[in-house]
Amino acid sequence: MKKIGIIGSGIVAKTLGDGFLKHNYKVMLGSRDESKLNEWKAKGGSHATTGSFADAALFGDIVVLAVKGNVAANAIEEAGPQNLQGKTVIDTTNPIADGPPENGVLRFFTNFEESLLEQLQTRFPEIHFVKAFNSIGNAFMVDPSFKEKPTMFVCGNNDASKMKTNAILEEFGWDIADMGKAAAARAIEPLCMLWCIPGMLHGQWNHAFRLIKA
Repeated sequence: MKKIGIIGSGIVAKTLGDGFLKHNYKVMLGSRDESKLNEWKAKGGSHATTGSFADAALFGDIVVLAVKGNVAANAIEEAGPQNLQGKTVIDTTNPIADGPPENGVLRFFTNFEESLLEQLQTRFPEIHFVKAFNSIGNAFMVDPSFKEKPTMFVCGNNDASKMKTNAILEEFGWDIADMGKAAAARAIEPLCMLWCIPGMLHGQWNHAFRLIKA
């Protein structure tokens, strides 16, 4: 049985943790305060465990980074880059800034010359980051219920890690669009902005993206 370590304890971490449990993985959620995860652990059964960021990094055959974008690098440092060396790390983060949205458009602390994924990949070159799960709300991350299968856009420099991530996405009910190397995150991360606009302006959060091919 495959083991998934999740760095984070918020709603995205718990949602993905539940999804991995549903699909028959062993899961460890990592937190700075494990007591916050007592209820999740109790509901998750024997395959659900908790620990520190470092514990989760060591535990996972594959690791998910599910924290706020502005603390992503610090979370990797706390987890121990040496514990993630050579591993696939699915990066769900977005570089959302602290300032309020403008006309429903979120503010980012990055620009179109360098994405958050690229910043992480440059800082931690021995880790195989793959961008995924950043352009959809947590309610639809696992087994999304739409009339058509939605598309998850992914990118990363390591092809083997993308293949592992794609296998998980297929299990979770997604069509996959591989956009290539890490630089493609400059386009993928802003999909978070686009996805949020209907919600910010009209309270509409029940949608996803789909890539249609001729």
